[in-house]
This record gives sequence, structure tokens and C-alpha cells, in this order.
Amino acid sequence: MQREIEHSVLSLVEEERRILSRLGGKKLYYKIQPLLNQRNIKFGRDKLFKLLSVNDLLIKQKRTYTQTTMSKHWLRKYPNLIKEVVVTAPEQVWVSDITYIKTDEGNCYLNMITDAFSRKIMGYAISNTMSTEAMIPAYEMAIKNRQYINRQLIHHSDRGLQYCSSDYVDLSNKHQIKISMTENGDPYENALAERMNKTIKEEFGLGNILAKREIAYQLVNEAIYNYNNRRPHWALELNTPNNIHLQKNPSHRSNWDH
Repeated sequence: MQREIEHSVLSLVEEERRILSRLGGKKLYYKIQPLLNQRNIKFGRDKLFKLLSVNDLLIKQKRTYTQTTMSKHWLRKYPNLIKEVVVTAPEQVWVSDITYIKTDEGNCYLNMITDAFSRKIMGYAISNTMSTEAMIPAYEMAIKNRQYINRQLIHHSDRGLQYCSSDYVDLSNKHQIKISMTENGDPYENALAERMNKTIKEEFGLGNILAKREIAYQLVNEAIYNYNNRRPHWALELNTPNNIHLQKNPSHRSNWDH
């Protein structure tokens, strides 16, 4: 009887991990608990962790860091506007950063723009280069996806060449978006954006060396869709980013990191 219960639980874990392959134990329990209740299966969180451990299914954290910022340039830099900002609703602050994805054909580069309150990835672009022309479509996508266009918005990033370029700045000015940048080269000044890079790469298979760039492009599209619409988020009281972003009067308070 116990083996049958464990087999049922492992089947539910496998089903969830098929979409969110690096979903941790606590979030797994949150996702499968309603299904356990439907089947009248009593299986606590501690039992789930033990079962995951015995079957070598606990997620092991990866620690990698590669700098993709080119901040030594002559273009104008902007001050950090978000130091004292308290984010209370979507589209008050966006954070952005560029990361790399390794393939056997060479690196790809991913620029993501994330809403600091809802944690929704508003826009993204992936390319074989880190040029402004390749990265700026992420900003254009984010602007197109805005839900609250009358809300004052700040775009925060590091001092990378792409973000300081005239095309990127002109796009901010055109849509009356304030520009904010890190000042001291401290990753903590853009911690949320860097954590987003880590989440997308580690939890959705993009931290591995992929065979082809084409695979990287496909996985990025799938990862961001699943992240926005299916992955429960601790900072959002286990809601998904898209659900929080669409709430007209969100009840949770963001504990985002500057």
C-alpha cells in the first residue's frame, strides 16, 4: 500500500517536473497537494522531501557567474533612482540585465526585462551578439506588453553599453520612462535582474551547454512562458507572475531587492 502511494506521488512529481524541471521541493508540494487531496492521499511535506531524497530528486544548486557588462565607455551614465523606491504595484519599476547561454555553436545572449512587483518577464530578446540592435527588441516587447500605461515607470539596469546607447535612451524618452542605473558596479544594485537570470538558466535547462543556438532560442521561449504562467513564486505568495500582474488591486507587498 505504501509503495503504491509513493508511486502515485512520484508520478505527480514527474508530471510537474516535465514542465518545470527544477521546481524545488516546497513548491512541488504546493503544486501537488490539491491533487493528493483529490485522491484522498495523506502525504506530508516532510515525507515528500524524504521520498525525493531517496530517489535522488532533490534539486542541487549551481553557482556560476560570468560578467556580460561593458561599462567602460564614453556614453552618458544615469543615477540610481530606485534606492528609496517602495514598489506597490506593477509597472513602477522594471529591471533588466543580459546573460549568456552556452551552445556548441558559441554563446547566445539573453536580455530580459522584469517587472519588480509582479516578477513578470515583460520582454526579452535572444541573439548571437550583445549589440544594442540585438538587445533592444526586449525593451520594445516590454513596452508593447504594458497594461498600465499611465503609471510612472522606471527602467533600471547596469551601466552596460547597450543600455546607455542613444537608441535605448531614445526609446525611454519617447515613452516617458525614467532611466535608472547602478552606480558602484555592485551586483546588489541590480540583484533582482541577476536573480532572474539565475532562475531562468538553472530551473529551465538553459544553464547547460546546448547543442545548437536554435535549441537555445526555443528553450528561452518555452522557459519564459512557463515562468510567467505556471511557476509559483514565493515572493508572490505562490501566485504566478502573470496572475499578479493582471490584478488591478494586488494585495501582496513586494519584498523585491534593489
